[in-house]
Amino acid sequence: MIGKRITHRTADGVRVPGTWRHAFICNGGSYFLTDLFIYADGLVDCWELVTLDEFERKLRRGWVATSLPDGGRASAHHLASWTFGEPRTWLTPELLLAEVRDTIDALNGRPDSTDRCLAAVDVFMADRTEDNRAAARAAYLAVPETVRHYALGDMDHRDLPLQALVAGPGGRTEDEPGETVTQEEYDEAVAYFEDRERWLADAPSRVPADGPAESFAPAVKIYQSYPQRALEDPGKRALRNGYPAPITVGDVTYPSVAHAYWARSVADPQARAEVVAAESGAKARTVAAAAMRREGWEQVRTAVMARLVRAKYEQHPDLAAILLATGDATLLYDDADSDFWGENGGRGRNWTGRLLELVRSELLARQTLAD
Repeated sequence: MIGKRITHRTADGVRVPGTWRHAFICNGGSYFLTDLFIYADGLVDCWELVTLDEFERKLRRGWVATSLPDGGRASAHHLASWTFGEPRTWLTPELLLAEVRDTIDALNGRPDSTDRCLAAVDVFMADRTEDNRAAARAAYLAVPETVRHYALGDMDHRDLPLQALVAGPGGRTEDEPGETVTQEEYDEAVAYFEDRERWLADAPSRVPADGPAESFAPAVKIYQSYPQRALEDPGKRALRNGYPAPITVGDVTYPSVAHAYWARSVADPQARAEVVAAESGAKARTVAAAAMRREGWEQVRTAVMARLVRAKYEQHPDLAAILLATGDATLLYDDADSDFWGENGGRGRNWTGRLLELVRSELLARQTLAD
């Protein structure tokens, strides 16, 4: 079964999403464990990029192998080699091709065979005629065998309710072709799908126990700026680390978070004093860059910044109000000098933005607990 792995390739400057699964390539009588890449535009990479029709031909002639011979030689490129001994495989060319077709549908946001099967079941549940049951059974059988037991997303029941429902009382299931479905088993399957229908209907309004995964507010961009003095109405510029907002940490007062951060990064006390005296946060960085870093700075810098950002908003309630006004928005922090601290158009790790969100949550928690 093809999983949820995500990859892409670029074609004519366009990003084409894809995924992959393991497969064996048979070349010159030897078998090579490799990755089979499937892309949304219907191309498949099996040591070369081919169309779906070309891929099917490679499957039929065994280039992409779905049967493995006892005693066959195999290798995983430069990692290991071995000989097959009583190999067991579950795939056939038809099954693998069906899985790949399903994957291309899913990559394009189209219903795959499982979706089509469940849609046919919904039709049957709404109008329980034998014609609708037959259509649901046909749709079920069109789902690759390797995928069927994942159809309901319920690994406790797997696809047993689905089999019983489409077979009907007295019908035969795929797992137990020698047994017939009893009325009791059928009634249980109907009840299962009725419960499932109610659960799915309620799903859009159901909030996870720990709250939604996504923010309700649009993302906020904190653009690069170099304020030289405190402003009467700074807006989001106040959220910059270089914004003039003195903070006291220990027995030292720094003109801004940037001054404090860069001062603590240098090893030499004299250089540290020069950083603190710099006329702006940007100048503090320039002075610090010319000095030697404190040993192990990379390992502690995030914790240091967290402490300094926390101090800024604890010591300046007016600036804390600006931060809290961003709601639960994702904060994207521009930093032309650092892809570690800045988001930088998706290139950076956005650690400043993430720490601002953390401190915002702490401030809100303090307000909430105080009520």
